[in-house]
Amino acid sequence: MLTESGRVVALEADSLWVETIRRSTCGACAAQKGCGHGLLNRIRDGQRGLVRVLPGEFRLSDYRINDEVQIGVPDDVIVRGSLIVYMLPLLTLLGGAALASHWFPAVSDLAAAVGMLVGFAAGLLLVRWHAWRHRDDRRLQPVLAGAPVRSSSPAQALHLH
Repeated sequence: MLTESGRVVALEADSLWVETIRRSTCGACAAQKGCGHGLLNRIRDGQRGLVRVLPGEFRLSDYRINDEVQIGVPDDVIVRGSLIVYMLPLLTLLGGAALASHWFPAVSDLAAAVGMLVGFAAGLLLVRWHAWRHRDDRRLQPVLAGAPVRSSSPAQALHLH
């Protein structure tokens, strides 16, 4: 399970909103400067992200605003998501190029180029559709991966309904 630490910023009836700083993706990565995450983090100056987190095995009543928490996403969700995001557009790009050059052999190079663009756009739309379709799938949502650690600073509770 991929874990990240964060701070509880809001409570809902069935979930928590956790604020994270996106730095764990860069710390142990072999690519270091060759990846977009590090660049985006530098541009945004360590901008924080808000993540809706489900309780998993834990009780939401044990958590308060400003608690430090560990959240996690199962490894298989990361792998399947990566395959969909990266492989689907690539496959539709190649398929679009092959189909276009087959259907229009007189101008196969131009047809392949246009087919690649159309195939790539179709792949991106399919990824977007897949994300929209599974946006409420509880199996794909981050979950609490540890007990809360109380913050020493007092906080005013924010309850969302």
